[in-house]
Amino acid sequence: MQYITIPVTAFEQNCSIVWNEATQHCALVDPGGDVPKLIRAITERNLIPQAVWLTHGHMDHVGGARAIADHYHIPIMGPQEDDAFWLDALPIQAQRFGLPHAEALKPDQWLKHGDTLKLDHYSFEVRHTPGHTPGHVVLYSSDLQTVFVGDVLFAGSIGRTDFPRGNHQQLLDSIRSQLFVLNDEIEVVPGHGPNTTIGHERAYNPYF
Repeated sequence: MQYITIPVTAFEQNCSIVWNEATQHCALVDPGGDVPKLIRAITERNLIPQAVWLTHGHMDHVGGARAIADHYHIPIMGPQEDDAFWLDALPIQAQRFGLPHAEALKPDQWLKHGDTLKLDHYSFEVRHTPGHTPGHVVLYSSDLQTVFVGDVLFAGSIGRTDFPRGNHQQLLDSIRSQLFVLNDEIEVVPGHGPNTTIGHERAYNPYF
């Protein structure tokens, strides 16, 4: 299995496309916008989209989800239901941040802690990680030795908690209980900026 990360929107949000090389089946993690760019990347690699997976409800992570899902006739899965208020507010978010208009969004399936997402025989474990938003989830793949963390953890930093229903202590607790329990070598794919590893952040992240 492989993945690529494609920055989208003015916020340079990392949309990840993961795929099974044997079948070319793929899933898109947080397609926040620039839909033609994402479709071009999919077409160039002859990939066959199976699902959209969302870590949380902020506009720069979900703004392109409906267009991608409708284009490929695939389901939208996630985030956890406590982020419903963010998805309901997508038109306001788009206006506030100067991004293209987006309609309110309801996923085909809400995710909860302990769920497993499947891409063919590959598994992605859903871990609920509130703090940045109340319904934030991360997606951990033991097959890829990678965790897609949205806006929970960054290289040398952590997610903002000054948005509605953000909680700084809750975010720290989520990182400690759901991410820092993983092995040192696990690659961390954040929603913005460069990749890092669990071991590096556990040892050197200044917030810990």
